[in-house]
Amino acid sequence: MTEDPLRLPDTALAELVRDRAGLIAASLSRRLGDFDIAEEAVQDAIVTALGTWRRDGVPPNPGGWLTLAARRNAIDRLRRRSRGERAAEALAGDQRFTRTESPAEAVSDERLPMLFACCHPALAPEARLALTLRAVVGLTTRQIARAFLVPEATLAQRIVRAKRKIVDAGIPLRVPLERHRSARLDDVLTVTYLTYNAGYLAPPAPGEADLPADAIWLARLVAGQLADEPEALGLLALLLLLDARAPARFDEEGRLVPLARQDRSRWNRALISEADALLARAAWHRRTGRYQLQAALAACHAAARTAAETDWLQILTLYDLLLPHDRSPVVLLNRAIALGEVSGAEAALKEVDTLTDRLRDYHLLHATRARLLTDLGRDAEARRANLEALRLAPSPAEQALLRERIGQD
Repeated sequence: MTEDPLRLPDTALAELVRDRAGLIAASLSRRLGDFDIAEEAVQDAIVTALGTWRRDGVPPNPGGWLTLAARRNAIDRLRRRSRGERAAEALAGDQRFTRTESPAEAVSDERLPMLFACCHPALAPEARLALTLRAVVGLTTRQIARAFLVPEATLAQRIVRAKRKIVDAGIPLRVPLERHRSARLDDVLTVTYLTYNAGYLAPPAPGEADLPADAIWLARLVAGQLADEPEALGLLALLLLLDARAPARFDEEGRLVPLARQDRSRWNRALISEADALLARAAWHRRTGRYQLQAALAACHAAARTAAETDWLQILTLYDLLLPHDRSPVVLLNRAIALGEVSGAEAALKEVDTLTDRLRDYHLLHATRARLLTDLGRDAEARRANLEALRLAPSPAEQALLRERIGQD
């Protein structure tokens, strides 16, 4: 049965906005030479579209609808500035924006240059994340603020400051030349990874942002246009492997299920196969990086039919290969967990305890210590560590799991 295009659910509507919003904003920005006006014009069009399409249904040509709405908004904004009158008239007469075809048919795909501009190192990390989700993905300020539990006014100010920085500093909307690309690409991939992590343990409510889906869409955009960049392929593989576990991540009552207890028959094997193929393509370039290695770690878990069959020695070896690329305390903590599976809880606890000062406010450090202490029969210390992990746990799902572990209601 074919779904009625005039009554698409919110998820499909979000996909329509995601596919077109950044494309229109990039094209308008190039045409006007004004990133701020272009982005605001598209954002206004998105807000209008979300309200109108939910009420009346998605129009037959949503791309054309959104393009024309954004163009009209841009013209209105330009006319309110005396210096923009000439640009407004030029835009009003631009045939590329008076026809109602999909913007993908009217202009080249310039979302990747916009993504690099939004992730420029001159911008604060939190501003890069917010601006990318708004300008490239098409989320509204309200959706982003709710997703990150930030007041909407605070989030709006971050976006305003970031756009002002792009305009004042003359940050170009272009993909860096290959010799300068690696460092800038890492900024883009980091924002994409953080987007996924932000929604990893929080299934979206109806009408709210689906951050994992948005992150995978961004990763596909980058990997599709930079197919010779193995780290872009590696990140996409990593996110697909993490997303493959999503059907088993929560039980029927909505409780978080740890990896070791998940029903692996529910994992999405199609996503795992796609990720394996991406990793093979990345390996062909012989330029190993942190996202490829993290994806390889996730692939080890995906390859094990049961938790007991996990190849922990291979995982420990991969962590050793990862350390020259990423020696962050969280990576060291995860390596200690693998060490515990290979060499025992006592060896692992020694490694974990060296990280206490740097990760004292990280709930998973205390949860890991609690598990190792339990294995060593030090139950009183384990309980104290679990209580500290519960105090610091940021998500309700993790809090519920810890309460179960320590026998609280």
